[in-house]
Amino acid sequence: MAEVNTVVRAAGGVVWRPARDGVEIVLVHRPRYDDWSLPKGKVDPGEHELAAAVREVHEETLVRGVPQARLPSIRYLTSEPGVEKVVDYWSMRALLWQDRPADDEIEEARWVPVAQAPALLSYAHDRGVVKAFLDLPPVTAVVALVRHAHAGKRKEWAGPDAERPLDTAGVGHAAALSALLRLLRPEWVVSATPLRCRQTVEPLGLPFDLDGAFDEGRSPEAAAAALRALAARGGASVVCSQGKLMPPLLTALTGRTNVDFHTRKGAGWMLTFSGDRLLGWDPVRPLRV
Repeated sequence: MAEVNTVVRAAGGVVWRPARDGVEIVLVHRPRYDDWSLPKGKVDPGEHELAAAVREVHEETLVRGVPQARLPSIRYLTSEPGVEKVVDYWSMRALLWQDRPADDEIEEARWVPVAQAPALLSYAHDRGVVKAFLDLPPVTAVVALVRHAHAGKRKEWAGPDAERPLDTAGVGHAAALSALLRLLRPEWVVSATPLRCRQTVEPLGLPFDLDGAFDEGRSPEAAAAALRALAARGGASVVCSQGKLMPPLLTALTGRTNVDFHTRKGAGWMLTFSGDRLLGWDPVRPLRV
């Protein structure tokens, strides 16, 4: 077995749009390799994988993709000795697109019926990612459930705990979190009532509602029901809650008692729904600033 001494991180997407007879996905032809592949590219230093996936999809195809669900990651040895590439993929809904002029990197970005994509793709690992996409039921809603950013220590705050604000680090964490959440194009934002939760979603720049069902000490089952009601609206939503409620909330939502749902401050989970069925939950861990 070849020795691996360098791992290159990359990210991309299976980007779809409605078509007359189902859906189409976009593939790219690279003249350097004379191959057809899913759009992807290297993660820049200090860049989050999800942000890299959206950026690279746009650079290679001129499609603005909206992430909906995590797909399997792939890893393979490159042509460079000792270098392995790991690629993270997301299913993405195409929001906007236009024809991409050919250049030395991408000769053509082509929309193809998804059933025809495996025959065109050059690599088995890409075909496996497309199969995982095909196995997904239609995604109707995405809910990002996040924990508020850092707000100092409870014992060091003299006022009412509900009015404890984000500290300097927390403000930066909230900004980093919001940059990722905006990639989901949220239509609705809901916050627990404490100030630190409200301040965590404010950088999104969107109106938000307050819902005490997501406050610490409330019923996890009631919070899970409130989250499902939000998902029933469809589209993308953001919910900001608190650290002690989120693990039992997620256990109630998923029915999984063997999963560690502990969530650090300023991080969260991307929950994907098809109707009232929860398809999956993917951690959202922004890079610290």
